[in-house]
Amino acid sequence: MTKHYSSYITLIFMSIMFLSSCKSKKQLQQSHAAPITVEDTTGKCRLTFKTAKTLSKHIKENELAYKWIYAKADVQTLIDGEDHNLDIRIKGRKDSAIWISIQAVGLIDIAKILITRDTVKMVVYVKKQYFIGDFNYINQLLNADLDFDLIQAALIGNSADFDDEDSKMKPMVDRENCQYVLSTERKRKLRRITSGQDSLKRSLQTMILNPDNFKITTNEFKDVATNRSFYAKYDNFLAPDSIFAPHHVNIEIKAEKKIDLKINYVRIEINQPQKLLLNIPKNYEPIPIKKEQR
Repeated sequence: MTKHYSSYITLIFMSIMFLSSCKSKKQLQQSHAAPITVEDTTGKCRLTFKTAKTLSKHIKENELAYKWIYAKADVQTLIDGEDHNLDIRIKGRKDSAIWISIQAVGLIDIAKILITRDTVKMVVYVKKQYFIGDFNYINQLLNADLDFDLIQAALIGNSADFDDEDSKMKPMVDRENCQYVLSTERKRKLRRITSGQDSLKRSLQTMILNPDNFKITTNEFKDVATNRSFYAKYDNFLAPDSIFAPHHVNIEIKAEKKIDLKINYVRIEINQPQKLLLNIPKNYEPIPIKKEQR
């Protein structure tokens, strides 16, 4: 049983990792200084073309705005053919902290995680262990480019903060499916640790937008070099709690293992202050994680 629980913890970090370490499937071919060309697919759709600046403005205007958030979700995981069900609770203060509780069906505590801008804390109850570290250490261990902003955006279907200069954005009208597409570069340069050296690379994100409300319906990433891919689809924006956010999130990850996540938010509340605490029991031991030798 504890073997499966450990897989759940790994799964969460793998999911987050792919949000930040993968490159967009539609990569920009121009240099940073060159303007990005506009492409339209053919089809019967009569959508009016919108510039990158306009799409960027609409995305930010229509994202879920909040100071505090609470969410409860049923999560079905499929890892290399093995099916598991989890209950997850998420609490957060915008741009400050994210608290995640993971339980097996039957209210068995598996783990809790507290993420701030510079610290990651985790308690694994089924093994009586804990971890305290920063993103630099996590990224070294996972060979990833993880940060707080990406986690925060991914959980609720918002965009990660991106560079809105014209040369960094690529707008497109997908007339076949009648939707807008915007590929962008993230604002900060991310570190990717490969072959013992740090190289600076840009992280790209491609968003498919609902033309009626400019909500993000799909985020797609792909790392061609390693043949890893990440795909997230957001839908069911109308729910009894009246919060206009995606209540169904389907994620597909292809890496060393093939992982499918089906997240069904059964409750979302905003702007109600939450307690964001993570206590580590005195008799728990540090998780034995070793840095890889370079």
